[in-house]
Parts: sequence; C-alpha cells; structure tokens
Amino acid sequence: MKKRAETLQPVTDEAIRQAKTLIRTERYGALASLDPDSGTPMSSRVLTATDQRGAPIILISQLSAHFAAIEADARCSVMLGQAGQGDPMAHPRITLVARAERLQDQERETARARFLFRHPQAAIYADFTDFAFWRLMPLRASFNGGFAKAYEMTAEHVLCDADAGLSEMEQGAVEHMNDDHLDAIANYAEELLGLSKGDWRMASFDPEGMDLIDGDRVARLWFEPPLKSANELRPRLVELARVKR
Repeated sequence: MKKRAETLQPVTDEAIRQAKTLIRTERYGALASLDPDSGTPMSSRVLTATDQRGAPIILISQLSAHFAAIEADARCSVMLGQAGQGDPMAHPRITLVARAERLQDQERETARARFLFRHPQAAIYADFTDFAFWRLMPLRASFNGGFAKAYEMTAEHVLCDADAGLSEMEQGAVEHMNDDHLDAIANYAEELLGLSKGDWRMASFDPEGMDLIDGDRVARLWFEPPLKSANELRPRLVELARVKR
C-alpha cells in the first residue's frame, strides 16, 4: 500500500479541472458491475451524460445484464476516457467508484432532457418501458492524467457543489440558445475555446460551466467565476458572446 501511495500526486486545482472536464465531455464509458448470480465482475459499454452536479447518467434496458446487476447490487464503477492516437496509456482516463441510483419522476425527466441533448439518437428508445435512467453517484475517483499523473480523488473533488437553481430553467435555456443564438454558441466554441468550425449546439449548463456539442465532438467552457444563482446565467452568456480571442 505504501508503494502505491508513493505513486500518487497531490490533488491540485488543475487536476480537479482536468478530471471534471473528462467526466463532463465523455459520451460513453465502461460500466463495471457484479453479476448477481456469481458475483463475478463484468463490464459493458454505456452511453453517458451528467446531471447538474457532474454525476454520470446512463440509459439502459432491463434486458441487459448490467441492469440486473446494479438493480441487485448498487456498487459499480465507470471508466471514462478515450485512448486516442499513439500510446493508449498516455491519454487521460478516470474511474469513478459509484453507487447506482434509478431515477424516477422529475429526476428522470431532467436526466432524460440532458441525456437526449447529448445523444439525440437515443430518443428512439428512451421512453420504452424496459429502459430506465440511472445516476452513478461517485463515492471516490481514480484519475490518471497520463504518465506519472495519478491522483486519488474524493466525490467532493469531482462533483459540483450545487445546481444554483439552474435545473428548473436549464432545458428552456438550452432550447432558446439553440433556436435563436447559434452565432453566440459558435463564438464560444471557435473564439473562446479555439475549436474548428462546426454545427455547434448547446448541450447543458451547470454552475461551473457549459457543454457544447458538434456531432460526436463535446467541448467544455468553464465559467470564471462559477454562477451563484440562475439569475447570473443570461448576463454571463451575453458577456461571453462578446469575447474574442
């Protein structure tokens, strides 16, 4: 155990920002759960989004093995991070040790909206009776930012403190931005983040930033400082839309 501790780096603000960005921008991950009959670990690929606090959200069918697994035993983990080009071990990845929570009623509807903005093709089956949304509530995290960049993090490190009242108005704000302010969204992506041109759309807001999508591309723009209330969202968006590189 001591040898492992010596390989870990002190958790820094930069590492936390990198970990949170990875969680917010990944579109899929590997869900690990325990087979209810044998207790054997098993993994499966799942599409992911996040809730306001940054906990992963998944949509899975009762016909899948991992549905039965997390229904029987909520202990699970999800690994996020794509290998990319070159050495797969040189690319950032994070494993969240979590507890699965099935979402119902209003929480389900909020999760549904967030998930479908990220994965519009899932609208075909999202409302089938055998499908359900689950939150994977992080308990702790293991973040590897590349060679010699390993960190053990707590749930507090990777989650946003509160939603600042954004949950109630988020869907309407996202739809309004996508319907009427694509020029502003393009500015966020291309001027503030330096990304190439594309069909950039708004995916979600939270107190710490916003997520933008262009097909399979997902980008994160952080608010500096974070929002303290939903009333700050509109003026912040107007302010950012005027910024040029």
